[in-house]
Amino acid sequence: MAFTALHALEVRNAFKLGVFRGFFTAKDAASAWTNLEADLRSGRLVKTAVKWPVAFRVAVHLSERHSVTIGTRSLDILHIASAKAIRAAELLSFDVRQRSLAQLVGLVVTP
Repeated sequence: MAFTALHALEVRNAFKLGVFRGFFTAKDAASAWTNLEADLRSGRLVKTAVKWPVAFRVAVHLSERHSVTIGTRSLDILHIASAKAIRAAELLSFDVRQRSLAQLVGLVVTP
C-alpha cells in the first residue's frame, strides 16, 4: 500500500493528538510509530512520491465539484487528490465524507 509524505504527517500528528486527548500514552504512540516503520521496512507500506502540483489541481477540481454536496474538508480532499495523482485504486479511510468522495471518484474504499 502506498505511503506518502501526507500520510506520514497525518499519522504522526494523529498519534500526538491521541496522546494530547488522553487516548493513549506517549510510549504507546512511539510504539505504534515503530510498528509503522516496520511496515515500511517490510514493504507492506511503500513510500510513494506525489506530484504535488498535480494533486493540488485535482484537489481544486474535486472541491469545486463535490464540497457543496458532501461537505469535505480541504485536507480530506487533498488525500483523495493525492491518491488520484499516484493512480491508486484503493483508499483506506475511516472518515465518512472522505470515503464518500473517494467512492464518487472511483476509488475502492477499504474500511
